[in-house]
Amino acid sequence: MTNFRQMIWMLIAAFGLALSSVQGHAQSRPDADEPGLIADDGYQLDPEWQKQVVYYRSNEAPGTIIVATAERHLYLVQGNGRALRYGIGVGREGFQWQGLVTITRKAEWPDWVPPPEMIARQPYLPRFMAGGPGNPLGARAMYLGTTVYRIHGTNRPDTIGTAVSSGCFRLVNNDVADLYNRVPVGTKVIIRQKPEL
Repeated sequence: MTNFRQMIWMLIAAFGLALSSVQGHAQSRPDADEPGLIADDGYQLDPEWQKQVVYYRSNEAPGTIIVATAERHLYLVQGNGRALRYGIGVGREGFQWQGLVTITRKAEWPDWVPPPEMIARQPYLPRFMAGGPGNPLGARAMYLGTTVYRIHGTNRPDTIGTAVSSGCFRLVNNDVADLYNRVPVGTKVIIRQKPEL
């Protein structure tokens, strides 16, 4: 009987070790995507990352989106020196970019098909994931030009204000739904890496 108990304890210990190894691997993922994780809707963003109206000088027309990568903010220009500011998660080192694009497509609860280059870097990712609460693209997605990048929601609200994505811009689901309802296909999007002087 003692040998049986020892064997059971060894199996429990081995299972625990394997589980902690898997969890450690998941936490070390560079993109912080966790397919299947349901977003914590009660998560409170730091005030810095909460949606708010701010003073914002710009020569861009109202309705233009300006992504300020260095600041981790997305601005929706309102005119009269104001903008709606949203906290965002941005691309990690080596995956930040800048440019001028337009929103070419919008989707509610989008399916996720990681592009081949992403699968090559992160082979543990699913090849397809249907839209829904556990999908890393979250509640809404706005596709940027002909790129593989999007402005989208997230199932990881704790990543807002960080640089962990593969080049997309993520907002909490409530914020991305709000932005989605405010901008049509064809909206001009300016992505800036460095702050303006």
